[in-house]
Amino acid sequence: MPLIASVLLPLPLPEAFDYAADEAMDLHVGDQVAVPLGPRLMRGVVTALRDATGHNRPLKAVESKLDDTPLTEGALAFLDWAARYAVSPPGDVLSMVLRGLRHPLPRPITGLVRSGRPPTKPTPARLKVLEAADDTPQRASALAAAAGVSAAVVKSLVEDGALLAVSLPAPDDFGDPDPNLPGPTLNPSQAAAAEVLVEMVQAGGFQAALLDGITGSGKTEVYLEAAAAALKADPHAQILLLLPEIALTQAVIARVTARFGAPPAEWHSAVPGPRRRRVWEAVATGTCRIVVGARSALFLPYRKLKLVVVDEEHDGSFKQEDGFVYHARDLAVARAKIEGAAVILASATPSLESLWNAEAGRYRWLRLSARHGTATLPDIDLVDLREHPPESGRWLSPVLKAAMAETYAKGEQTLLFLNRRGYAPLVLCRACGERMTSPDSQSWLVEHRYSGRLVCHLTGFSMKKPDACPHCGAKDSLVSIGPGVERLEEEARELFPEARIAVFSSDTAPDAESARTLVQAMEAGEIDILVATQAAAKGHNFPNLTLVGIVDADLGLRGGDLRAGERTYQLLAQATGRAGRADRPGRALIQTYAPDQAVMQALAAQDRDAFLNAESEARKEAGLPPFGRLAAIILSAEDGIRLETYARALAAAVPNAEGLEVYGPADAPLALIRGRRRKRFLVRADRMVDLQAFLSTWLARAKPPSWVRLQVDVDPYSFL
Repeated sequence: MPLIASVLLPLPLPEAFDYAADEAMDLHVGDQVAVPLGPRLMRGVVTALRDATGHNRPLKAVESKLDDTPLTEGALAFLDWAARYAVSPPGDVLSMVLRGLRHPLPRPITGLVRSGRPPTKPTPARLKVLEAADDTPQRASALAAAAGVSAAVVKSLVEDGALLAVSLPAPDDFGDPDPNLPGPTLNPSQAAAAEVLVEMVQAGGFQAALLDGITGSGKTEVYLEAAAAALKADPHAQILLLLPEIALTQAVIARVTARFGAPPAEWHSAVPGPRRRRVWEAVATGTCRIVVGARSALFLPYRKLKLVVVDEEHDGSFKQEDGFVYHARDLAVARAKIEGAAVILASATPSLESLWNAEAGRYRWLRLSARHGTATLPDIDLVDLREHPPESGRWLSPVLKAAMAETYAKGEQTLLFLNRRGYAPLVLCRACGERMTSPDSQSWLVEHRYSGRLVCHLTGFSMKKPDACPHCGAKDSLVSIGPGVERLEEEARELFPEARIAVFSSDTAPDAESARTLVQAMEAGEIDILVATQAAAKGHNFPNLTLVGIVDADLGLRGGDLRAGERTYQLLAQATGRAGRADRPGRALIQTYAPDQAVMQALAAQDRDAFLNAESEARKEAGLPPFGRLAAIILSAEDGIRLETYARALAAAVPNAEGLEVYGPADAPLALIRGRRRKRFLVRADRMVDLQAFLSTWLARAKPPSWVRLQVDVDPYSFL
C-alpha cells in the first residue's frame, strides 16, 4: 500500500514536507531518511505516516532510510513543543537535535600484531619490536614505547610485512555508572533534602524541585543522591546535568566519576566534533547513561531520560540569544514533563521565576541554609569609593589594598572580581574625541594588551591597535579608558611584585582544558591573587581563598533592564561566596559608589529574601515576569529606510487583544550591528494570555520581506 511520509528537515521551514514512501522501506515515525530537496539530498526525520489512497498530487519519493538511530516519541514531542513555545520553525529545533550528526565519525583505530613472517633485515631494533608484539593488537605508539625504539622502526616492519595492521574496536568509555558505590557523608540538612529528592525520583513521573542552598552548602552531593536513586530504579535510566559554563564541567565530571565509578559524557562546544558524534550516538542508543553539558545538551536524543538537573539555574548563560532563541532552564522543565522525568533546579541565588513557582507549590522547595563541614559564610563589607577613592588611574581602594596585603602575608589567596574582559573597555582619541568602534557597528572596541589588539566582543571583529587615530590621524593619541581584568592584573603586580598572579577569563581560559589547568593551580595554592571575570564566580571551591574583592560592584546596574538588580545580586553573591569555603574564615569587600542601593545593602546584610521580596513586589506592580510575560521582536536590515517602512507596517498589523501591550517600533540600543540597522518591539502580556498565539497571529498578518531578518525572543534577557 503506498504511503505518504511527512519529513521534517533541519531548515527554517514552517512545516514538514510530504514525500512518497515505499512500504518496503518499513518506515516508522522518528526514522531518519534521505530525501530530495531541489538538486540535493538532505537528512530529515519522519514525523507522520499516512495512507496515500486518493492522493492525486505527484510527490517526490523518499530516497532511503538511514541507519542512524530513530528519534523517540518524547524527543519529537519536545521538538514540537519547543518550536511552538519559541514561535520558531520546527526545523530550527531539529537542526539543534541533529547537530551531533554533522561531525564525521572518529577515525578507526588500528592495532598491530605479528604476521608470522620474518623481517628481511632482522636488526636489533626490529627484533625488539617483534619481541614486544604478540597476538593482542597494540597501537603503533605503544609498541614503539614498549620496545624503546622510534616510530619509524615500527613503520618499517609494517611495510616489510612482519607486522600486520588490524582494526581495533572503538573504546567503550561510556561505562555503566554504579549507583551502589558509597556517597559522601551528608550533614542533617543535606540528608533531609536528599531524602525528599530520592523519594521524588523513586515515585516516577514528572516532578520538579528547587534546591535552594547557600554557596558552599553541598548542593552537588545532594542532587547526585537523586541521580543514584534514578539509576537504581531503572537500569536504563539516563541523567542530564546542565551547567552554565564550560569551565565548570571538569569539576562536576570529577565528582560524578568519583560518585559512580565511571566518567559521564561531556557535551559542549569545546568537545571535538568526532567525539560529539560518538556521544550523540551513545545517547541515542542508550549506552551513555549520564551527560554533563552546556545548554545544547538538552537537545540530545535521549532514549530514557529520567532526571534533569539544572545547576546554577539562575545563570543568564542558559539563555541562547542567536539562531534558535531559548532559555535552557525553561525548556529543561518542559522536556522533563514530556519525558515523564524529574527535574531539579539548583542555585544559591534562584531566579525570581523559580522562586515564584516554588512559592506557588509547582516546585518542591528544599533549602540548605548552612555550609558543609566547619565552613561559614564570609563577612561582607561595603567600601564606599566616595570616602575611600583609589589613587588617580588606579582601581583598588586603600581598604582593599590593605586587606590584600594582610591576606598575602598570611599565605592565603585573594580573588579580585571584575566582570569585564580585556585591558580597557573603551579606547578614544585625546585629540578629536573619536571612540574606537567595530566597523558598521556601534559596539566599542575593547583593548586587549596581551595580544596588542582591539576586539569587539559582540561581532568578533579584531584589529591591531593603531599608532595613530584613524579619524584625525593624530599620533600616539589613543588612550585606554576604564579597567578590564588585564589592567587590574597590572595594578596588582605593581602592588605585589613577588606574588603569583593569574587572570581567569574566557580569553585566558578559552577551553575546558585551559580552565581545568587554571582551576587546579588555584586549588593547589599555586596562585596568590586571581583576577577573574564571572568565569571564576560560580561553582568553584578554592580551599585557601579567604578574600574576595569586588572591584566595580555598580557595573551591572548601569544602563540596566528589568533584571539588572536581580542579576547583580546573583553574580556578586556567587562571587563573594567563593571566600571561606574550608576551615579558614572568609571576607569579602565590595567597592561601590552607591552603598545605599538596595542590592548593596542586601549583599552586606546577606539578606537575600528581603531583597527578592522588594524586587518581586516591584515586578508584580508593573506586571513583569514572573507575574506577567514578555516577548521581543527584533528586526534588522541593511536599508534603514525600508526597515522603518516594514516596522510601521508590522505595527499597524497588531491584533486587538486584551491583557497585553505592544511597545515600539523603536531603535534598538545597539541600532547598528555588522552594517544592519535594528528595530525592536516589546510585548508585555498578562500571565493568562496565550502570548505565542498572539505573536503567531500578528506575524502572519505582515510577513517580513526577504531583506528583513525577524527574530522572536520569548522572555528576553537582553534588551540591546
